[in-house]
Amino acid sequence: MRIKIFATLLLSTIFTSNIYSQNKYDISQFYNESIQFVKQPLNWEGNDWLKLGLVSAGTILAVQADQPIRDAVLRDQRFNGTVPEQIGRVWGKGYATIFFAGAFGLHGLITDDPSSKKIGFEIIQATLYAGAITQFLKMTVGRARPYTNEGIGNYRPFSLWNDDYHALPSGEVTLAFSLSTVLSKNSKSDLLKIISYLPAVLTMASRVNRDMHWSSDVFLAAAIGYFVGDWVTNLHEEQGSSLEISNTYPLTIRIKL
Repeated sequence: MRIKIFATLLLSTIFTSNIYSQNKYDISQFYNESIQFVKQPLNWEGNDWLKLGLVSAGTILAVQADQPIRDAVLRDQRFNGTVPEQIGRVWGKGYATIFFAGAFGLHGLITDDPSSKKIGFEIIQATLYAGAITQFLKMTVGRARPYTNEGIGNYRPFSLWNDDYHALPSGEVTLAFSLSTVLSKNSKSDLLKIISYLPAVLTMASRVNRDMHWSSDVFLAAAIGYFVGDWVTNLHEEQGSSLEISNTYPLTIRIKL
């Protein structure tokens, strides 16, 4: 199922990039920025390594709370099936990401609004980057899902096709936080910036509540989705700032005769 979603998002990226071909956000830019994304750890500074260390330490600490949190959730299932839980479940699905990316992209095409095109491009871009990291970790780490009742420390590395051992990290939470981060970073309102993350938090609760993931799984997934979304939006903000400066202070050449 996740492979189908990933393939759909990839096709959406190609399609969306093609319809943006007359604008800045085209398939060429996507390709170049993808190479830049893959190479970025080579240029990390102390602050970047600190973030990685904090996320890793936070995930390890969260593992210690995995079993107590699961026990508490299983004792009280009142959240299951509620409207907030359903919102969180839907927000983490691939079709929600495709819907928002398509809606912004279509609006950008109809109105020729570069801001909408940018958001649509960033949603798919962040989703694919973060999704690739998550899928790689899932298949490599091979952590057992809670419902298998094999405990918090059961791992079967390189369980490529066995979904029972794809707990860490959560794919749905990665999608949810990628989407929320792009929407939040493009919002001009502080209130909307905060509200954008509420559905993603509900996705975290939904995945734990449905016994599909441990609390540490959703913590790591949220971090991946956030930091990838933050990188994508910051990259384009920097490009926009550079363009604005060049337009404000154009290069002039004076020739003395």
